[in-house]
Amino acid sequence: MSKAARPPRFVLFRYLSGVLINRVLLCSAVLVGLLEILALLEQTTPILQRHLGIAGILTYAGMRLPFLLAGALPLSMLIGALFMLSQMTMASEMAILQASGLSVLGLFKRMLPAALLIGVVGVVMDDQVTPRSEQALAAWWNRTDPHPEKGHSFWFHEGQQVARVAYVADGGNMLSGLDIYSRDKKGLLQEVIHAESADYTHARGWVLHSIKRIQVQDHTAVQLSPEDQKNWATSLHPWDFIRLSAENPPLSSGTIIGMLRGHLPSDSSPGFLQAGLLERFLRPAAMLVLLLIAMPVIYIPPRTGARSWLPVWCLGAGLLFIVAQGLLRAMGNAGLLPPAVATIPGLIIFTLGAATVLLRNEAK
Repeated sequence: MSKAARPPRFVLFRYLSGVLINRVLLCSAVLVGLLEILALLEQTTPILQRHLGIAGILTYAGMRLPFLLAGALPLSMLIGALFMLSQMTMASEMAILQASGLSVLGLFKRMLPAALLIGVVGVVMDDQVTPRSEQALAAWWNRTDPHPEKGHSFWFHEGQQVARVAYVADGGNMLSGLDIYSRDKKGLLQEVIHAESADYTHARGWVLHSIKRIQVQDHTAVQLSPEDQKNWATSLHPWDFIRLSAENPPLSSGTIIGMLRGHLPSDSSPGFLQAGLLERFLRPAAMLVLLLIAMPVIYIPPRTGARSWLPVWCLGAGLLFIVAQGLLRAMGNAGLLPPAVATIPGLIIFTLGAATVLLRNEAK
C-alpha cells in the first residue's frame, strides 16, 4: 500500500511545482519585457547620440536584463501564484483536491519547494549575476561617454585613507581630481595628496600625475615640492572605482563582507551593508510569504468565479507586503532601524496575517 500511495503524491507535487514555476516564469518574462521597453525608451537617445547604434541598444538591454529579472521576481511570484490558484479554483481542480483529502497545509507543502527554488534563484541573481552585469554595464557606459568630466564626484575610505575623486573616465582606468587624506591610527591627519589625474596600467598599476603634497607635523602644515609622477600604492582596481562611482550599485555578499571587515573600500554605512546582506538571504522566506498571501484565492465561491474580489484583495496584500519591506529597508539604510528590525518583522507580521485568514476560512 505504501508503494502504491507514493506515486500520486509525487505526481501532484510535480504538477503543482511545474505549474507554479511556469506561471512565475511567464509573469517574469512579461514584467521584464515591459521594464526593458521603459528603460530603452529612456536610454535609446543617449545611446544613439554616442553613435553606438543597434549594437549599443542590444548591449544595454542584455546587460540590464539580470537586474530587471532579479527585481521582478517577488512581484512575479505573487502574480504567478494568484494566477495559478485562481485558475485551479475556477476549474474545480481545487475542490477535487480538497474532496480527496488534501488540506491547505498539504497544498502549501507541495508548492513550498518550488517557491524556495525561485527564492534561491533570486539570491543567486542578486548575489552573483546582477553585480557583475551592472558593473560591466557601468564600465561600458563610462567608456563610451564622450563627456566624462560631467560625471559626479564621490568619496570613499580605504583603511586609514579617505579619498575624493572628481570623475572617472575610460571605464575606470583614468581618474581626475584625486585627493587623498592619510590619517594615523588615532584619526589625525598626516598627509594630503592632490593629483590632477591618475591612470592605470597592468605593468605599473596606478600612476599619479601633477602631484601636490602637504604633510602635517606637530600641528603644522608643510607644503612639499610638486612632483610630475608617482606610483600610488593601493589595492584598488579600475572596476572598484566604477563601483564606487555608481549610486547604490548591487554588491555581492563577498564584497559586502569585505567592506564590513575593512578589507575593501566602501562609501556605505555598516548598517546599510548589513541590512542588504540580511535581506538578500531572506529572499526565499519572502517568496514563501508571498505564496501564503496568495493562497486565500482557493476559497473563491464557485458561483462567483471571475467576479470575485478575493484575488484583488490578495494582490493588494502582496503589494502592501512588498512596499512595507521596501519602506523598512529604507529606514534601515538611513540608520533609523537596526538591520534585523528592518528586515524580519515584516516577514513575521504578514505571515501571521495570511495564516489567520487561511485558518478563519478553514473554520467556516
